[in-house]
Amino acid sequence: MKQLATLWKRPSYDGRRFIYYLLYTDEAGKRRQKSLGHTDARKAERQRAQLERELHMGVVEPDSMRLADFMEDSLHRTRGQVQESTLAEYSTSMRHFIEVIGNIDYQAVKHTHGERFVQACLDRGNRRATVVKKLSSIKRMFQLAVQRGQLEQNPFVHVRRPKVPHRKIRVYTDQECTALVESARGLIRRTGMRWDVLIVLALCTGMRRGELLNTVWHNVDFERLTIDVLPKSDTEQTWEWNIKDNDIRTLPLTDEVVSLLTQHQADQPEGYPYVVVPPKRYDFIQRLRQSGRWTVRQGKCPVNNFKREFGAILARARIDHGQFHDLRRTCLTRWLTNGLTEYDVMNLAGHADFETTRRFYLSVRQDLLERARNVSAKVMPTDFVANLLQTPFHS
Repeated sequence: MKQLATLWKRPSYDGRRFIYYLLYTDEAGKRRQKSLGHTDARKAERQRAQLERELHMGVVEPDSMRLADFMEDSLHRTRGQVQESTLAEYSTSMRHFIEVIGNIDYQAVKHTHGERFVQACLDRGNRRATVVKKLSSIKRMFQLAVQRGQLEQNPFVHVRRPKVPHRKIRVYTDQECTALVESARGLIRRTGMRWDVLIVLALCTGMRRGELLNTVWHNVDFERLTIDVLPKSDTEQTWEWNIKDNDIRTLPLTDEVVSLLTQHQADQPEGYPYVVVPPKRYDFIQRLRQSGRWTVRQGKCPVNNFKREFGAILARARIDHGQFHDLRRTCLTRWLTNGLTEYDVMNLAGHADFETTRRFYLSVRQDLLERARNVSAKVMPTDFVANLLQTPFHS
């Protein structure tokens, strides 16, 4: 008799643990997998045998799956198509969803369950932006199920997202940019990292933090004055790193920035491929990789205490608030206000549409405000406000 259910030891991300899974063929001839959630070999074999009997008797329905199993199935199918961080967001959101409505059959999920989940998140104290992100993750998982033929329609398609007010885009002034670079130079000896090079590159190219930290010298073309944003493979010299949304692109460098990079490369010891990862940190990462203690997720930001160190730079520069990503926003805003078209900025930023660029990255520059102020002064009647000032107001 043909065996319909088998066991699979699925390893964890770090390769040091595993969980038993059941792999089986349902009555419709489709391959399924189900997490058993444990590492007990005898218990797993009993569960496999039980499932085998049920399958032969036709007890198991071909499309029946609890939400927890649906989640594992979806994550397994999606792995390799999106980044690990995205899969982690899917998993976290779905686990919270199961916590709210219970581990019901995924086909029994309805629109009202989505509304309950949104309200539960808000009651829990989640920020509206966080709720929107969770809802989007779950909606995406169910949409993939529709595309795979597991569902006829997405139960979340009409669930309304909480309205999130747009935050004011933070853009550093020219004086603040100068202060940041000067402040960064004062921390080089303590941190061993060329923060000044990192900040200048961010202001010149608009690259993301992960893109900058994973840039190697081969990505820099000193003759053409360009820098390439490319993924990295897992080799002896480099660790695996994938670009957000796979937006491979080439960005411009100025003569001054190339001169700075040339000087920095000359000061760096031989054999270190990364532009801004300090040699001492690189050596430590290599030891972690050799011992199997390095993960793809760690490669997103291979420098320790990044946020804290940039906070120290802000403090030394006497800048009250800000974050590293604001350097990217500053660059993109400068590009648009100094002659580049919306389409140009969108492509250089690596965005799929300009709405993303406009909504999250572009700020109203001071020069635009000044021009608008001058226009208002010209079109406003000269004695209009003056008369109001001279007329006493009685409440």
